[in-house]
Amino acid sequence: MYNNVKNIIESSLFTKFITYLIILNGITMGFETSKEFSANYGVYTTIFNQVVISIFTIEIVLRIYVHRLSFFKDPWSIFDFTIVAVSLVPASAGFEILRVLRVLRLFRLVTVVPQMRKIVSALISVIPGMLSVIALMTLFFYIFAIMSTQLFGEKFPEWFGTLGESFYTLFQVMTLESWSMGIVRPVMDVYPYAWVFFVPFILVATFVMINLVVAIIVDAMAILNKSEEEHIIQEVHSQEDSINSEIIKLREEIVELKNLIKTSIKN
Repeated sequence: MYNNVKNIIESSLFTKFITYLIILNGITMGFETSKEFSANYGVYTTIFNQVVISIFTIEIVLRIYVHRLSFFKDPWSIFDFTIVAVSLVPASAGFEILRVLRVLRLFRLVTVVPQMRKIVSALISVIPGMLSVIALMTLFFYIFAIMSTQLFGEKFPEWFGTLGESFYTLFQVMTLESWSMGIVRPVMDVYPYAWVFFVPFILVATFVMINLVVAIIVDAMAILNKSEEEHIIQEVHSQEDSINSEIIKLREEIVELKNLIKTSIKN
């Protein structure tokens, strides 16, 4: 029975079934946001959601049965277990937030689709490098926020009145959302040389810092691809070695057979 269960949950057909079920469940969740759809088909979607969570629960139980304690040593398995556990929380008073969080079960696509898992693994691997960039960007923002509060806070208190407001305004400028006509040009009407402050900020924050983050992620993806290629090459070499050893054994056996035949013929 153990081998049968293991073969089932590790089969590609079962993985595809879970993947399609997650996608279909995500589609129904989107339809449930429509009041008209919920009024007409809410009963059916509720039944379908119960069926889905039942299947997910059975899947998790079977995986725990097969992998035992090693199941809880795998971060992806723990992630799946947490998502399913949240979905099982009853929709009673005090648990409304957890009920909303049931939509997080769609993140299970990350665990069943290898390409998505690869991207997430790359993002996790760059966190140490990202922390250095985030620290540098925070320092950069802090310095410019102090300067903008002191320079423009008196005339534009709604944008630069406090340090927090300056942080938010500079973040808006960094995203290039209405930065010119919405913020910089009104400031330049009062302070004509304000562009000397904003242009270097945009060049550094938007084009240098953001591209630096992208470069770190791309480098992590390249390293991950390289490691996978090396792993594949090692597997190919190991298979070649095993095949060569088998060929050598076969040749030796053929030589022995020839000798036996020659000996039998002579006799």
